[in-house]
Amino acid sequence: VVCLVAYHIFFMLFVWSYWKTIFTLPMNPSKEFHLSYSDKESLEREPRGESQQEVLRRAAKDLPIYTRTMSGAIRYCDRCHLVKPDRCHHCSVCDKCILKMDHHCPWVNNCVGFSNYKFFLLFLAYSLLYCLFIAATDLQYFIKFWTNGLPDTQAKFHIMFLFFAAAMFSVSLSSLFGYHCWLVSKNKSTLEVFRAPIFRHRTDKNGFSLGFSKNLRQVFGDEKKYWLLPVFSSLGDGCSFPTCLVNQDPEQASTPGGLNSTSKNENHLFPSKPLRDSQSHLLTDTPSWSEASAKAEKGKVGMSNPALTMENET
Repeated sequence: VVCLVAYHIFFMLFVWSYWKTIFTLPMNPSKEFHLSYSDKESLEREPRGESQQEVLRRAAKDLPIYTRTMSGAIRYCDRCHLVKPDRCHHCSVCDKCILKMDHHCPWVNNCVGFSNYKFFLLFLAYSLLYCLFIAATDLQYFIKFWTNGLPDTQAKFHIMFLFFAAAMFSVSLSSLFGYHCWLVSKNKSTLEVFRAPIFRHRTDKNGFSLGFSKNLRQVFGDEKKYWLLPVFSSLGDGCSFPTCLVNQDPEQASTPGGLNSTSKNENHLFPSKPLRDSQSHLLTDTPSWSEASAKAEKGKVGMSNPALTMENET
């Protein structure tokens, strides 16, 4: 009875998280990142080069964008006609820009990004537990198979196949799950591991890392009761992320009041342009948040901050 109950719990959580990973639509940049009709016309009229960058800088002056291209230009998608938010990438399979894109997974036939990354992690975790549970409960019968302790029927070959399948999937899933746990602890995506984000001051592979605890909360949220359930609880709106710059850009102004560094190193400074309200509380040194404040933050998801300041472009 205990094994049956445990089996169905693992199976239910596995199917639930797998379903959510597949059918949760990837989130795209909000309308404010799309170019207006006049900006599109200006961009098409201008020759490639500094003149086009001037149009993009004018369109992005009020947007919470810190990353740049390798040449230092504004990140722009000419297929979606939008200024790319930080950590956003264009998926060639889906043919659209995906917020905080990690990778396009053929096993779930979907892009893994901001909207379903938590579901993907839980899918890996519960599928690993499911396979380990099957391998563990089948082990005694697998041993009897090799010691001729089972009846001589066709069923014993099913036992052998089941054990090998569960064991092999456990090995592959454990390595993949361990890799993504490391990504969460460092606040990186798979794409950012292969190409570190480029800020105005320099390339910084740890630019979005705020420490293990806050990195974990960005994916799983503030309320621990939702961490193990495939329900959306990630912080923010996917368009802006708190960042800890190792070296301050000399072209940027000093850090504004209220945005305190989470690092003990005094050289770790945050950019001058304020974040959206949905993520700004991660920059404080408060060790924990109450349920009331967490619900208040969730209500602000997707809202833009009208008090965004203009980043100096010189």
